[in-house]
Amino acid sequence: MNRELVVASDNSGKLRELSALLSGAGFSVVGQGALGVIPAEETGKTFVENAILKARNAAEQTGRPAIADDSGIEVDALGGAPGVYSARFAGEGASDSENVARMLSQLAGVPFEERQARFRCLMVYLRREDDPAPLICEGTWPGYIAASPGGENGFGYDPVFWIPEENCTAAELTPSVKNTLSHRAHALQLLVNQLKQIAGDS
Repeated sequence: MNRELVVASDNSGKLRELSALLSGAGFSVVGQGALGVIPAEETGKTFVENAILKARNAAEQTGRPAIADDSGIEVDALGGAPGVYSARFAGEGASDSENVARMLSQLAGVPFEERQARFRCLMVYLRREDDPAPLICEGTWPGYIAASPGGENGFGYDPVFWIPEENCTAAELTPSVKNTLSHRAHALQLLVNQLKQIAGDS
């Protein structure tokens, strides 16, 4: 089985991860940008709302099944922020390094043991734009916020996301290891299992 899914994202790091995770399960992906999709405005107040908005928009503009995720990092010492605003924590159009810098500045003076955080991913699959029963899967990845960035891999907040079990940041993991541990990997594995079940039933 080899089915192509439109990924409702233009984030090259995310597309690489999803492609690697899905290829082994018999799925290929194409980013929405390659199909001329105009990105959806992320107006939802929750991860799942934004994921559905993005998937529906991609399915509507391409006429193909679409997969979308909305992911972010939640820091306990910041009351769960930045959450759904992770990509624009330092303002609209902010770079990864600017978002990380703002987070570190807000956590200045907070001891390591109080810097608990988790990545959260809501993954959605729509068969078509008016799919009445989208598949929705959630994955989380617990860790801490490091005092300073480290590592060259990954993207987003990976350089400051410390994983105690690995004794390093997410950006210091190899892509293959990250793709077994991450919030996105957990959510996607659940989704792949459901997609395989659907394919088997059809």
